[in-house]
Amino acid sequence: MMDVLAAVCLLTGAALALSAGAGLVRFRSTLDRMHAGTKPQVLGVLLVLLAMWLHRPGWASAGPLLLAGISQVITVSVAAYMIARAAYTRQSSDDDTELPSDD
Repeated sequence: MMDVLAAVCLLTGAALALSAGAGLVRFRSTLDRMHAGTKPQVLGVLLVLLAMWLHRPGWASAGPLLLAGISQVITVSVAAYMIARAAYTRQSSDDDTELPSDD
């Protein structure tokens, strides 16, 4: 039962990470990309870490996985804040980091 739950967490986490990557490519502005790169990516990584713990439950593996999860949440939120602050400082919603249009 634990292996099935681990597989579901792993596949869901991988799908969320894939959707984050697709959002980074698809969205045009910096702030849209920021949301696509942070929200599903963090949840995807946390689900993968949970799957790793469910595959081998125990206190020996819980510590490093918990440390990786906490550092992921902290670093991604700080990076998103810095990107949003830089985009706001530029005072431009249409910045030059947009992808070229296919028109």
